[in-house]
Amino acid sequence: MAPVRPLSRFRRSAALALSTAILLGLGACAPAPQQLTVDVLASYPHDPGAFTEGLLYADGLLYESTGLVGSSSLREVDPDTGAVIRQRDLPAPYFGEGLALVGQRLIQLTWRSHVAFVWDRSTFNPLGRFHFDTEGWGLCFDGTSLYQSDGSATIYRRDPDTFALQGTLTVRRSGEPVKNINELECVGDSIYANVWLTDQILRIDKASGRVTGVVDASGLRRRMPGLANPDAVLNGIAFDAARQRFFVTGKLWPKMFVVRFTAPSGG
Repeated sequence: MAPVRPLSRFRRSAALALSTAILLGLGACAPAPQQLTVDVLASYPHDPGAFTEGLLYADGLLYESTGLVGSSSLREVDPDTGAVIRQRDLPAPYFGEGLALVGQRLIQLTWRSHVAFVWDRSTFNPLGRFHFDTEGWGLCFDGTSLYQSDGSATIYRRDPDTFALQGTLTVRRSGEPVKNINELECVGDSIYANVWLTDQILRIDKASGRVTGVVDASGLRRRMPGLANPDAVLNGIAFDAARQRFFVTGKLWPKMFVVRFTAPSGG
């Protein structure tokens, strides 16, 4: 067999340019995300002092993680009244973030402390903690793996028993990375994610990271005309699988909305 000769500098440059063009072309040819809006089914009271960071729905109850140092908590909430049934406060310096339910264990992220707390769902007693290297923003569980965000375009797939890293995916919209991925909700083959400081919720393909849908949730803010605090941003997605509906709220929002995501009429 003849020896393989190294590529010349010119040929290497040409090959690199061709590879880049192919990648750019693939990004440009990616299907455009479906444009969606929110169909509001109902609204309920929500604690306007809750700096919502994580939200999930299970067995007729909402579980909520709230943030800010000195005000962070884990809560069990009546979805119909917004009343806090049970609460466990996090001491300083912890800043509560994303929340997921694995069996009967609630796993609660913290922002910059590199700690995730594990709580017993029925008692809110501590069961342990995990340590990790990134910031903690959003968290969800799909029945097999945990998915965690850190405010970048990366979502980390983790072992639910050890929190060990299993893999990563990059969230891309029409080929371009999307930063500020925040609160997460796992639904089937998709992950729904708030984009921090926006009124958008992304539907993300769990296998590839490709954004397959973009929800314009700005209509929810218009239902709360007195909401002037710049920190009161959309954040909190919980899915009710039995009734195929979502609970959506925000930091310091006085309302919790029950919605479905639909294509605009005529779209």
